[in-house]
Amino acid sequence: MNRCSAAVLLAASLAFLASGAGTHTRAEHPGHACVLAPGELTVDDLPAGSSAIRCGAVGRLVTHGGAGLTVPEPGTKVGVDSLTADGSSRGFTLAVAADGTVSYGYDDGEGDSAGDRSHGDARHRPSGRGDRPVRLPGSRADAPDPCADTAYSVADRKEYGTYEWFIGDGPQPGDLPRRQVRQAFEEGITAIIRGRNACGLADTIGARARFLAATGHEAGIDHMARCTVRDGMNVWDAGDLSSDSVATTCSWSRPVSRGPDRLIEADVRFNIHDYTFTDDPTGACDDAYDIRSVATHEAGHVFGLGHVGSGHENLTMYPSSFACSTTARTLGKGDVLGLRSIY
Repeated sequence: MNRCSAAVLLAASLAFLASGAGTHTRAEHPGHACVLAPGELTVDDLPAGSSAIRCGAVGRLVTHGGAGLTVPEPGTKVGVDSLTADGSSRGFTLAVAADGTVSYGYDDGEGDSAGDRSHGDARHRPSGRGDRPVRLPGSRADAPDPCADTAYSVADRKEYGTYEWFIGDGPQPGDLPRRQVRQAFEEGITAIIRGRNACGLADTIGARARFLAATGHEAGIDHMARCTVRDGMNVWDAGDLSSDSVATTCSWSRPVSRGPDRLIEADVRFNIHDYTFTDDPTGACDDAYDIRSVATHEAGHVFGLGHVGSGHENLTMYPSSFACSTTARTLGKGDVLGLRSIY
């Protein structure tokens, strides 16, 4: 082999190695084809700017910080938010543009507010399905009064019409009759769409909701509190989630020409495998979660609110509703201001 041929062969070999041909485990630079490894993906395997179409990523599970989302069809965004036992904030969003471009949004525990900004929660964040996490005591006595706290966070989505929802026909939180649980869910949703508060703030929120029926369909949320695929039905149900998630909401939306994304589906699941729920957390309540408080928090996510961080424990959208407490049934000033900013 002459020197010229060797140089050509070396250049070709280097190009082959640089391309990673046959050994791709993550998306390539935008504009190039890619091959993803089988199994679950991380946000590093499918980085922002890559193409879900060229990578064949639609329908694949992507995880980040213990949360997970199934890559939706182009032109759709999916988001997951979990209410946790220790107040840690878990959630992120994954959007696939019409051309297939992937982008992410991360819940860092900091929420925009009117004249304020909540701070990220630096507490330990458990993950996986190991032992149930130890709940850290809430510092509600040190947090501002809910009617003085203006912090809020929004998720850039909105229910432009009427949120029509179903209740799952399986096991219910607290082993209560489905009718009673439905009423508790309705109370939580109503608290959000009417801005129910004890701060003297008028109801100027234009959101709407309507219960339809019981259904055999399940929420699009798996046993690890990850969003699976949507089925066109807004389902509230109960089942198994990751051990650190008291309840989880998965929301799907699509962009509009002006304003927040249009909500197309939002499912909610209560974790009855690891936690106890009650509709009357008074007297002899023993480490049980108030269904109405949790429902109000999750309904906040449905209608576009995000989590607020440490230092705002008295607001409904703090990422723990606290066991044996009914405080989150009633919105704080920041919760109402957040809804007003959307509706």
